[in-house]
Amino acid sequence: MLEACEFALSHRIAREQSANRAPSLVAAVIRDTEMVWTGARGRVDGQPPTGDTQYRIGSITKSFVAALVMRLRDEGKLSLNDPLDKHLPGTSLGERTIGQLLAHTGGLTAESPGQWWERSQGGSWEALNASLGTEELKHRAGRRFHYSNVGYGVLGELVARLRGMSWLDALRAEILRPLELTRTTPHPDGAHARGWAVHPYADVLLPEPAPDAGAMAPAGQLWSTMADLARWTRFTGGDSGDVLHPDTVAEMREPAIVDDGDVWSTGYGLGFQLIRDSGRRFAGHTGSMPGFLACVLADPASGTGALAMANTTSGVVIAGLVLDLIKIADELEPRLPEEWTPATEVDHDLLELTGPWYWGPSPFTLRLLRDRWLDLTPTSGAGRASRFRPDGADTWIGLDGYYAGETLRVVRHADGSPSHLDLATFVFTRTPYDPKAPVPGGVDPDGWRPA
Repeated sequence: MLEACEFALSHRIAREQSANRAPSLVAAVIRDTEMVWTGARGRVDGQPPTGDTQYRIGSITKSFVAALVMRLRDEGKLSLNDPLDKHLPGTSLGERTIGQLLAHTGGLTAESPGQWWERSQGGSWEALNASLGTEELKHRAGRRFHYSNVGYGVLGELVARLRGMSWLDALRAEILRPLELTRTTPHPDGAHARGWAVHPYADVLLPEPAPDAGAMAPAGQLWSTMADLARWTRFTGGDSGDVLHPDTVAEMREPAIVDDGDVWSTGYGLGFQLIRDSGRRFAGHTGSMPGFLACVLADPASGTGALAMANTTSGVVIAGLVLDLIKIADELEPRLPEEWTPATEVDHDLLELTGPWYWGPSPFTLRLLRDRWLDLTPTSGAGRASRFRPDGADTWIGLDGYYAGETLRVVRHADGSPSHLDLATFVFTRTPYDPKAPVPGGVDPDGWRPA
């Protein structure tokens, strides 16, 4: 990176570590497939932390568990609309769906009953399940966003039941090994930072416990390193390897619920926290456990992401720091746009479709994109725009906007020439209300006329 950009990034983490008194802090910026900058402040066992120093990542664990659930969905082993009882009977959660648990909209209590789970030795699934009576259902399902650590403990058991192994063994086999996350573990292994609480009124430390969370472990057990989390940041942005299809990761990033509906600055997808800031949408997750703070965020639109980890219980504004690192990188060293090159092949049948089309009297423009994708946009620029991915001969599927998931079909005359477009029953014609096209309700035979 440019020297000025590197200095600004280093200054930002130095200010955060010093002002908020973190024993140590590491951070990185990721662009596309590369970790383009790293930084570290403070000491771990008397030495600066490195890219191989483990920190506990807390609730970032939830994103890993969500990816396991989405793999099961993509394999057809469950539907997100399935009630939990279909796959994990014997709980008090009734008709709460798997999708609601992923998005924290199931209304389930935030914390497990009993002792403060993050600082207590965890118990078995049977003990956790026995503690979850109907009184732990705090809200009507689907009513609101209510963050639930318990919900992810339940999802971890769901993965275990459907895979026939522990959620950790499934995680190792299906995510950690394929992505080569060799330093992401349930307990510290090798070089690691100890978790500390910093006294609010003096520069002294208190060690924090790090017990095994047992059945609650899917909510926040994992430890990881800067190098491993950089790869997970890339996954969050869509570079998912063979673990999930990029479309599934994009689905996980879609807002399932908004936390602050009046302003929509934060929300939640399917295992990813969402932040809207400065006209951009970021996806990832924060994590906190006694003695540790962590955050991963990515902006799929720009291809830039960042992460930070610190071994302190509180003080560091971890999500704000990571957002600032992304903004600094993109402002001081913006990516160059990809060089435009003309297409190497011409599909004359598709080329014939480009140009103006009309939905009734409203003009739209159809453009041919790479790989036979189509873009249909109101000519005025305002209204229902969508991109479409090919799904067979003369058939495309909408990817975004009003027409997401809907089918666009080219209807042809007997001679093969285009007659009209059928988009979710809407008829688009080459001229406004073309009388030769099958416009529902028909077209007045006297045509257009003066007032």
